[in-house]
Amino acid sequence: MKISAFAIPEIIPGKQNVKNDKLDQADKLVKAKKKTYPQVELVSEDAALDADIIIIPKDAKTDLILRDLDFVETRLAKAPQDKEKIILDKMKSVLEKEDFISAIGLTDQEKEVVSGYGLLTLKPVIVINKEELENMGVLLARVLAESGFISFLTVGDKENRAWLIKKGTTAWVAAGAIHSDIQQGFIRAEIISFADFISHGGETGAKQAGLMRLEQKDYIMQDADLVNFRFNK
Repeated sequence: MKISAFAIPEIIPGKQNVKNDKLDQADKLVKAKKKTYPQVELVSEDAALDADIIIIPKDAKTDLILRDLDFVETRLAKAPQDKEKIILDKMKSVLEKEDFISAIGLTDQEKEVVSGYGLLTLKPVIVINKEELENMGVLLARVLAESGFISFLTVGDKENRAWLIKKGTTAWVAAGAIHSDIQQGFIRAEIISFADFISHGGETGAKQAGLMRLEQKDYIMQDADLVNFRFNK
């Protein structure tokens, strides 16, 4: 997961842990040797095209929009075919309103048409205030949440850990976030909702109350689900 700091020279590129309050709560109930937060890589403005998310201060928002608008207008001037022109016109309209292309909600097919354009605001762009830089862990948690990311939790034994996934991810895809072998050998996902886990004092209490569910590959993961994946080794 790469996050580009656009026009924010105060941010030094590198790995950064993202604070997760729900992992902290789970860690108090289930002891493990290690607690591991999700980690992201902060990259510079020069690497924005390779980033998954862009963060930018409010006073630099217009500069980012103008970059994309200039490209879109240049493409339109070349009289593209109807399919491309419709998408370009749609993007031009939203950019002229000083909004990001991501606000349009392009379909997968439309994104395919413009995938090679290098449009920055097609990515999630989060506008921040400079004072938020004082607590990067909290800021990055907000950035991920507003960009549509959640975490699921695994607890016990050696490590309590939060795993970062996109909202709407299935249990099968989530298994692959841990290891491809777990995904390939997927049998079932043992799921305890975070609310049930906390209210019953941890995994044992939730299981005794009959609140652990066996879910299949197509189960849509919920934020802070407690998960144990059953798989063929």
